[in-house]
Amino acid sequence: MAAEVATIPLLTPYKLGKFNLSHRVVLAPLTRLRSYGNVPQPHAVLYYSQRTSKGGLLIAEATGVSDTAQGYPDAPGIWTKEQVEAWKPIVDAVHAKGGVFFCQIWHVGRVSNQGFQPNGQAPISSTDKPLTPQNEANGIDVADFTPPRRLRIEEIPQIVNDFRLAARNAIEAGFDGVEIHGAHGYLIDQFMKDEVNDRTDQYGGSLENRCRFALEVVEAVANEIGADRVGIRLSPFADYMESGDSDPKALGLYMAESLNKYGILYCHMVEPRMKTVGEISDCPHSLVPMRKAFKGSFFVAGGYQREDGNKAIAEDRADLVVFGRLFLANPDLPKRFKLNAPLNKYNRDTFYTSDPVVGYSDYPFLEDNA
Repeated sequence: MAAEVATIPLLTPYKLGKFNLSHRVVLAPLTRLRSYGNVPQPHAVLYYSQRTSKGGLLIAEATGVSDTAQGYPDAPGIWTKEQVEAWKPIVDAVHAKGGVFFCQIWHVGRVSNQGFQPNGQAPISSTDKPLTPQNEANGIDVADFTPPRRLRIEEIPQIVNDFRLAARNAIEAGFDGVEIHGAHGYLIDQFMKDEVNDRTDQYGGSLENRCRFALEVVEAVANEIGADRVGIRLSPFADYMESGDSDPKALGLYMAESLNKYGILYCHMVEPRMKTVGEISDCPHSLVPMRKAFKGSFFVAGGYQREDGNKAIAEDRADLVVFGRLFLANPDLPKRFKLNAPLNKYNRDTFYTSDPVVGYSDYPFLEDNA
């Protein structure tokens, strides 16, 4: 027997609030577009359970909070009884293998068109500025975005309430908690970022005003299910979906400090090097100031590999590291990291196809390759 390899930082245990994690390798929330008719499907049971390890944390794909929240074909929701029931066996499968499972709840805002909206209405946003047609929305071929309708001030509490109810539904489905999707140019980000938000009321203008909606959602969700079950994902530096900010560092710091008031479990930030989808760029910025400002657990994501993930933990720049494409292609990623085994290559062409097996649950495990 060879001597036991020293435990790498990524595989050391971590106490995330009430959850005892056996390692720090987290499954990222990954849109996969295989929830036909916005209802989670039985094939997701296998997909998520394959990626579950005892004491591992998984974050489910972005899940719509209401019928106005959708902007992609066959993305799951959690606003109907049918959806809640459909999530239950998926959550049960993760728990059966000892995993901890959070549901990412989102609203796409203007990243939509009327074909996805109830009664063919316009998508809602902080603004009425349309999004330029593009074909790389999460790498999905999207035709045109319908110009959005600017939410009236009296409508905003209803949207906050949609997030609250979605969080309650997630707990009802058995999830251990929720991650509020405040990143990547979707609705919450459309309020926070000054490139998008052109409001002149208390939800626009100053940094405090632009972050008001995000913090109202955090407060409502934390009050509903307990702050110890709530995380949020933020991407202050990213410019997805024409949602850039003129001072991302100030935005990130303001949010990190403001979140402390609510005592939420974690803040999950996307590295500044990920300016656009899948592109790592050289970048002078760092998340360290936000890491220092936020009092809860701090997760980082964005192009991480084994080596720089270990370094992030060893240098105390993060408590946990979130892996997307590598985990998608390597269901046993923590084990491969442990053995420093070669990784399966991911196939981008099948990220968003609707096949229930191909590119989804058919990536091999280490022993399959032996």
